[in-house]
Amino acid sequence: MRETKSKYAVLGMLSICPMSGYDIKKRVGESISNFWSESYGQIYPILKRLVDEKLVTKTVKRQSGKPDRHVYALTEQGRKELRRWLSEGVVPKIERNEFLLKLFFGEEVAVATNVKHVEKYRELQLHLLEKYEAVEQEIKTKYADDANLSYWLMTLGYGQHVSQALLRWCDETLLTLSKISAGLLLS
Repeated sequence: MRETKSKYAVLGMLSICPMSGYDIKKRVGESISNFWSESYGQIYPILKRLVDEKLVTKTVKRQSGKPDRHVYALTEQGRKELRRWLSEGVVPKIERNEFLLKLFFGEEVAVATNVKHVEKYRELQLHLLEKYEAVEQEIKTKYADDANLSYWLMTLGYGQHVSQALLRWCDETLLTLSKISAGLLLS
């Protein structure tokens, strides 16, 4: 199932502009990495399949002193396929979260261990918020006139809101763990 969705992530990246596999990986890291990732090991086989399916074209650009650059572009058929998929409903997915699994069974370890896990998770959310702020400034500056800007900011806003909510949850959880540690609550 993931591989099928990866196909559409690659088609979507190519809807922005023609890119090499390297460019796609870089653009994924700069734009959608807060909710989606792709590896080179996924991208290149997908690109080969997309060329075979005539959803993208491949152009080889010669470079002096460097390996040839393979640039892929969306075909009209590829754009139609992307739009078809974009129009379909989304299948909800249950997240597998090792952190929450450990916290659920937290009674089995010292409260301090749970506190350490929550504090580390809180630091991660703070780091993500800093990253989102930097990305927001960059895309507002670099892509101010791009028709996609509003959509990119919407997905970025999702990550910002989730991290802000998770920070509040971490603070509440740390308070509860403090009360458990002090014997004010049953663990």
